[in-house]
Amino acid sequence: MQLHFSPSMRSITISSSNGFIDLMKIKVAARHISYRTLFHTILILAFLLPFVFILTAVVTLEGVNKCSSFDCLGRRLGPRLLGRADDSGQRLVRDFYKILNQVNTEELPDGLKLPDTFSQLVSEMKNKQYDAKTFAFMLRAMMEKLERDIRESKFAELMNKHFAASAIPKGIHCLSLRLTDEYSSNAHARKQLPSPELLPLLSDNSYHHMIVSTDNILAASVVVNSAVQSSLQPEKIVFHVITDKKTYAGMHSWFALNPVSPAIVEVKGVHQFDWLTRENVPVLEAVESHNGIRSYYHGNHIAGANLSETTPRRFASKLQARSPKYISLLNHLRIYIPELFPNLNKVVFLDDDVVIQRDLSPLWEIDLEGKVNGAVETCRGEDEWVMSKRFRNYFNFSHPLIAKNLNPDECAWAYGMNIFDLSAWRKTNIRETYHSWLKENLKSNLTMWKLGTLPPALIAFKGHIHPIDPSWHMLGLGYQNKTNIDSVKKAAVIHYNGQSKPWLQIGFEHLRPFWTKYVNYSNDFVRNCHILES
Repeated sequence: MQLHFSPSMRSITISSSNGFIDLMKIKVAARHISYRTLFHTILILAFLLPFVFILTAVVTLEGVNKCSSFDCLGRRLGPRLLGRADDSGQRLVRDFYKILNQVNTEELPDGLKLPDTFSQLVSEMKNKQYDAKTFAFMLRAMMEKLERDIRESKFAELMNKHFAASAIPKGIHCLSLRLTDEYSSNAHARKQLPSPELLPLLSDNSYHHMIVSTDNILAASVVVNSAVQSSLQPEKIVFHVITDKKTYAGMHSWFALNPVSPAIVEVKGVHQFDWLTRENVPVLEAVESHNGIRSYYHGNHIAGANLSETTPRRFASKLQARSPKYISLLNHLRIYIPELFPNLNKVVFLDDDVVIQRDLSPLWEIDLEGKVNGAVETCRGEDEWVMSKRFRNYFNFSHPLIAKNLNPDECAWAYGMNIFDLSAWRKTNIRETYHSWLKENLKSNLTMWKLGTLPPALIAFKGHIHPIDPSWHMLGLGYQNKTNIDSVKKAAVIHYNGQSKPWLQIGFEHLRPFWTKYVNYSNDFVRNCHILES
């Protein structure tokens, strides 16, 4: 690069070393130039020249020496002087997007051998010199394989969770065995419940009668303890605990040895109800003995299931509906409450996976307006997953009988905490309707709904539901991991409906303390059986 002053000092020329390109020419007006002005000019040029030199060198390396005019050089140097890069990178991205779109619409090549890791992919690219399209095919195939593996793992996890939820934990099984043994060896464990002088209170309608039906001794103890401890009038509570024949001795032992005074507890086995005969419950007898049903609940849950056409959430819902508890008489027993307790007018029925956190006595003051069942509706609420249940979620509306008789948009309601007006119930045909639809579903080979107690109850109680405030009964703690803790604290009754029961290892750790706070860990039987602690 050369700097040339004209003899007259009227022009200054900056040119390349070969003399063909004038980079800059400064013409000076025809007047006397002071040395100060000349000094300042040279100083400015001295500052600019290194930058001009560097830019000229860069573009010369890129072939700028082929330019024959200042305009050509300006087009090349202009973007750099203004801080702009060329669009070669953007062109590369656009070309890659084009290849990706092309690969996405084509079939994967047969026999494509996939690397196990990204590092192996990079190594193969270097060694085999893959072109961009081959790389895109490899990347797509690896991602699709990863998606399949994740999906299969998710379904396997759901199956394992289903088996864990259906099994009886060792600690709870131990508790039942030890208490049963205590019943046979300890007279105190066999004492009458309640004591003879309190028997008349079992049918006294001035008391608050609560019913729980379960074969889980620990769960029953939590329901009773939480209700009594949360009550403002525990002396007004009468609990009716119903269990099966095999659990009766252990259940009786627990409440005989662990009284909840001043509340009253009655323990009764299904075998002790004279009304519960095969003649009165023929459909449930058929449900328990039907081979197809037993296979459905105890058989292979994956055989015949097209996992490629379902989502993990839907599969989880189907597994939950196939819990063996749904063919247990204890689970259907609530439909016979008016007959089992003929002298009672109003009762609260509780599932064994609930915790009572507030006084429930105001429930008896609710005017059901002639309806039978006071329940929380589940089609509206803050939690869109838990509180979004309508009839379409429970029934197969492609079945003509279902489509003819039911509305898919009708709001569903929840079992688990219900206030029943037994006087109004006895004037209805709810039980007969329940039996009738169970028979129809059996005839249809379970194609109307996949059993469970809620679907036939939704039909049988149709027109007999009185909605109560949702704060009375909060659902979903057994399957909604993102349950709002503040809402849990405010609810009167929290319900661990779902597979993740709080007494199981698969229960949600952050929700378990609301349940374990009512477990008596100082009890010898609980401690010796190593019951799960929080």
